[in-house]
This record gives sequence, structure tokens and C-alpha cells, in this order.
Amino acid sequence: MPNVKRPTDRVSDYTEKYRPQFHFTPEENWMNDPNGLVYYAGEYHLFYQYHPNGRKWGPMHWGHAVSQDLLRWEHLPIALEPDEYGMIFSGSVVVDWENTSGLFTGGEGLVAIFTHHDEQLGIQSQSLAYSQDKGRTWQKYDGNPVLTNGEEKDFRDPKVFWHDDTNKWVMVVAAGQKVMLYGSKNLIEWDYLSEFGSTDGAHGGVWECPDLFPLPVDGNHAKKKWVLQVDLGAGAIAGGSGGQYFIGEFDGVSFTNDRPASETLWVDYGRDFYAAQSFSDLPSADGRRIWLAWMSDWTYANELPTNPWRSAMSIPREVGLRETVNGDITLVQQPIAELRTLRQSKLVIENEMVDETVNVLANQAENVFEIVATVENLTASEFGFNVRKSSGHDQGTIIGYRTNDQQVFVDREHSGESEFHQAFKGRHSIQVKGETGCVTFHIFVDKSSVELFLNDGEVVITDLIFPEDDSKAMEFYVKGGEVRLVSLELYALQSTWEHVTGRK
Repeated sequence: MPNVKRPTDRVSDYTEKYRPQFHFTPEENWMNDPNGLVYYAGEYHLFYQYHPNGRKWGPMHWGHAVSQDLLRWEHLPIALEPDEYGMIFSGSVVVDWENTSGLFTGGEGLVAIFTHHDEQLGIQSQSLAYSQDKGRTWQKYDGNPVLTNGEEKDFRDPKVFWHDDTNKWVMVVAAGQKVMLYGSKNLIEWDYLSEFGSTDGAHGGVWECPDLFPLPVDGNHAKKKWVLQVDLGAGAIAGGSGGQYFIGEFDGVSFTNDRPASETLWVDYGRDFYAAQSFSDLPSADGRRIWLAWMSDWTYANELPTNPWRSAMSIPREVGLRETVNGDITLVQQPIAELRTLRQSKLVIENEMVDETVNVLANQAENVFEIVATVENLTASEFGFNVRKSSGHDQGTIIGYRTNDQQVFVDREHSGESEFHQAFKGRHSIQVKGETGCVTFHIFVDKSSVELFLNDGEVVITDLIFPEDDSKAMEFYVKGGEVRLVSLELYALQSTWEHVTGRK
């Protein structure tokens, strides 16, 4: 395969400026959407949109990496390359356990379902590839493409899953500003089922990268709802591209939205969480639905100031459904438990009164860390954290809560390098509904990102930042009164890339 680097000729030791230490990044060149997330034979597979010959979007391939813990990834050769049908756009991978496709001899195997994009003709169609050696090599199906649609210019990003109740495979495809659903017994012959979304949700841009799956409400498997996640290329809540979701029912043919068509539910209130996809075939004993996303925005993705790579994935997140105090059902996201294994040094503060004269983090300095804090508001007008601060105080990212209007926000106006694009600076906020006497912050900060999970993941804000390496100061701040710091835990986090060169 071309452009595949071996351990003896690596181009990176993962110590470059802005290089994430616990997020997935390609060793070099351009990456965007996660594809084909699947668990098989003890390995998590991450495929991704990849341009092996440049740091800007170009002819799309499927890059490939595997992991045993969702944290430490091994780069593998490029899985799929462009061919006579076009570039290899986004898609999914399933385990064909019963060989319904007839593509395997002697048992099961992996099947990739992806979009072929013919740039010259402007045609998008769905095709197959399969692997009999745990994803190490791939054979494209001789009968490609297996699904075409001459009416839709944008017809892409198939997510496929097995639907037990109707005993068939289901494919959900983004088509313009809606999704279309198809069914199949063998992954090869597909029948149209239904469509959804022409009048529902947000329509500021083309829809992309759908995902459809059931989740129990508050862990009750007798009470399940279906979640349809779909992204839009423009017009998201924070500006630019972003993800929305719908909660409802799926009967094997049609998806029905529980909410009014005019209501939009947002996956993330930051600027940099796009094309979220969940893992297929996680063991039933695991019981989780885990997804991750491309941590960028199409508005400025091609200009990010990183070298020799461009783009990162979010941390993997466990997703669930929770019934709120007003009876609504909402999506919640939690950092996967495996991330706790990266925790190193620890600072613990409990039951401490704090006002605007005190910074309980004044003696701390980290640039890769995790904060878990519960704050009880007493009289303050605002409180939160200022992270990745410079000694001259000209850099810093504020993660705060404003009490008068219940606004939680991430402010990256002065977070670091931003001149690469005029749309990068900004403050991204959302009103927190319900009782907010206590606010819980769970924050992950890497070399070039902030991910905030508020109140056990009911609100999530994901933003890129590009501070200097030596901007390590931090602050817990209070404005206009006093709070009680019920608890605060600060952890430095170990790099997940130490295995790349054996560094410690």
C-alpha cells in the first residue's frame, strides 16, 4: 500500500506543537470523518476519511487503526483506495456473523459498506468491500455499486445495522436534507423502506453521516427509544457544521420522531464535534453504545495550524438516554471509563468556600489534564475555570457558568493561535434547564482541545484551541459573590502515544 509508514521510518514521535496526547490523530496528512467503527476479535477498528498525500481535503481513502482499549491505537495500512468508481467516502463496517452475504468461506467476516463518489459525473453510490483476515486486507465486491439513486445528488454515508425484530439488515443514508432507509437480507440486494427528515430538525446545510440505534431510558431495557443522529454541513447551533439528533421509534421500516418537527436537538454545543459514529458489534456483555466524532468544523478545517498532520478525533464517549425533571428524554454523553486509566497526579479539594479573592489552582500547571468538580452556587454571578493560561495572561480558555441566565459556555476568544481563520474565535454557550443549585463540570483538556461534559453529560461543548506549549497555568474563578467547592479533582493525564517510539 502507498504512503504506509512502518515503525522504523516514522515521521512523528507525537511530540509536535499542538499534537494531541490522548486523542487519535493520523501520523501525517489530512483526516476527517470516522468510518467503519466496529469491534471484532478483541479489537476496536477505526477507519477514517484520509488524504495520504496532503494536509488538505483531497482524494479520499479509508485510513485504518486498531486498538484493544479505545485509547492506544496502532496505525495499519490504508484499507480502501479510490478506483474506477471514484473516491472512497464515508460508511460503516459490520460483522457478517452468519455469512448472509455469501462472501466468506468457513464462517463470518467483516463487510464495509461505503460511498463511491465519482467526482467527474457527480454521482454517489453505495458499494461493498470485505475482509477475511480481521480487517488487514480488503477485497472490493465485484458487483459494485450495490445501491444507486439517480434522483439525489448527495446520496452518501451509509450506516448499516442488523435489525432483530424484522430479521434483516437496515441501511440509513444521507440524501440531500433528509435520510433514506433501505433493507436487505444479504447486504447486496437493497429495497427502499422509507425516508425521514424533509420537514424535521435543522436544514442549514446538507445532511451527512447518519447513525440509528436503540438505547434504554435511564438504563431500563424495558423502556427503549431509537436515536437518529445526523449532521449538517452548515447552520449548526454554534455556527458552521455540527450534529443534531432525533428521539423516537423505529419499526424496521420507518423512523417516527417523538418531538415536534420544528424542534431541533443538538448533539454538542461547541464548534468541533462532527460526523459522530457509534461502534458496531460491541459485545452484549459490554452493554454500552460508544461513539466518537471528527473534532473539527468544515468552516476552517483545511486551515488548522498543525503539521505534519491535520485533524483529530474526539475522545470516545458512552451515549445514553435520560428522562429529565420535566419528562423530556434527552441524549447524554459520558467519557468512557477507560480514560480513568490515564490519570496520574491528583489534587483533591473538598468542601471549600471560594470567592473572587482566591484561586485554589494557583500552584497548578498542566497542559494535558482532566478536571472533575461539583460547585454549589451561593451568591456568585459567575464561576468556572480558566485553563491553558499563559504567564503573561494574554492566553486562556474560559469554561464558565453564568448564574443569572443559567448559561454554560466555553470562551476561546483568547485561547491562542487563531489568525488562520476569521471564524475561529468565539464564545459558545447554551442555557442549562432545570435545577442548577449545583453544577458539575467534567473537563478534558489536551494540547489543542477542550471537551466539557456538564451535569453528567446532559450538555457537552467541544472546542479546539491552539495555545502555546508553556501556557499551563489554570484558575478556578468566582465573580460577584461566593460558591462552595463541594469537590474538585485534578489529574494530569498520561499520553496514549508513548508506544509509538517507546518514550516514557
